[in-house]
Amino acid sequence: MFKQMFDTESSTFTYLIVDDATRDAVLIDPVDTHLDTYLAMLKALNCNLKYSLETHVHADHVTASGMLRNATQAQTGVNQACGAEAASLQLKDGDELMFGSQKIRVIATPGHTPGSTSFLWNDRLFTGDALLINGCGRTDFQGGDAGALYDCITKKLFTLPDDTLVYPGHDYNGRRVSCIGQEKAINPRLAGKTSDEFIAIMKSLNLPKPKMIDIAVPANRMCGVTEEMMPQG
Repeated sequence: MFKQMFDTESSTFTYLIVDDATRDAVLIDPVDTHLDTYLAMLKALNCNLKYSLETHVHADHVTASGMLRNATQAQTGVNQACGAEAASLQLKDGDELMFGSQKIRVIATPGHTPGSTSFLWNDRLFTGDALLINGCGRTDFQGGDAGALYDCITKKLFTLPDDTLVYPGHDYNGRRVSCIGQEKAINPRLAGKTSDEFIAIMKSLNLPKPKMIDIAVPANRMCGVTEEMMPQG
């Protein structure tokens, strides 16, 4: 079972994957304001949430991962370069997460942030902000590195089969899915571009500061919960 959800306030996608046989489930990039929806959905589907995963430390919303861990005993997982020491799992490139008979492979894709991560499940790639539909995540804050992002996309993600489905962390134009072949062919920041050309594009974006960054980043390094909300013992 697979479900894509959308938060209209931050234009964030959240993904639910369920192993049909065991009902073990995974959530990727959950948003705090939808906690009750996630819990109700897990109950209605008779699911056991095993992992709540983050593609990076978000600057535009607060994660629900820590609250989901408190409510369900799920393990929270972030890349070890995120600085989120409160997470249950400090993920690294090549790690594999099993839930039932299903497997998610961790692909480190730094550049948007040092800890940005993509997750590969069968023919579906969850790219967070590393690779967007006809775009990519910005690299001008939180330790971003345009050269590193270019290398991760072109040398890791673009080596996957062309029909691999790309499910991004955000979209602002009503799009929901792409594929590797399409992004290689027509992504205006990447298609036919050298590393130097890509870096120049990223330097020229002049984007405004995310309005929630000062709240969201420290909160997300705590998996979205305060110390008082952390389980004791």
